[in-house]
Amino acid sequence: MAYFLLFLTGFIAATIFPASSELLLLALLQQGHVALLLWLSATLGNTLGSCVNWWLGQKLRLYQHKRWFPVSTSQLARAERLFLRYGRWSLLLSWLPVVGDPLTMIAGVLKMPFSIFLLLVAIGKALRYAVLILLALSFF
Repeated sequence: MAYFLLFLTGFIAATIFPASSELLLLALLQQGHVALLLWLSATLGNTLGSCVNWWLGQKLRLYQHKRWFPVSTSQLARAERLFLRYGRWSLLLSWLPVVGDPLTMIAGVLKMPFSIFLLLVAIGKALRYAVLILLALSFF
């Protein structure tokens, strides 16, 4: 159950909803859960949550002219320019707070091939959780 909860928290944390999978991961690690299974659960959940963002990005342009749409046309254009400037490799940083979620969504807006998106996002998120676990284990 703990691994599923971490998966779910990681998934939610990668979407537009505020959540922190890192704190739960550290708590579960300290309770003695298997580090490899925690790493897999967090990485898989967080990566799949980013895939939802990519999919939403694919659909985003359909609604950008609606009054309720939360992002202005100029903000969207700026985000696209920044993504194109730094390229697909910036997805390795999709785990970063604040910029990570919009980054994965813009990749969808720009119709980045899903296979490349998935590979880069998974690598970035897997490395983040691996470093977090290794640091935590050195302190526990």
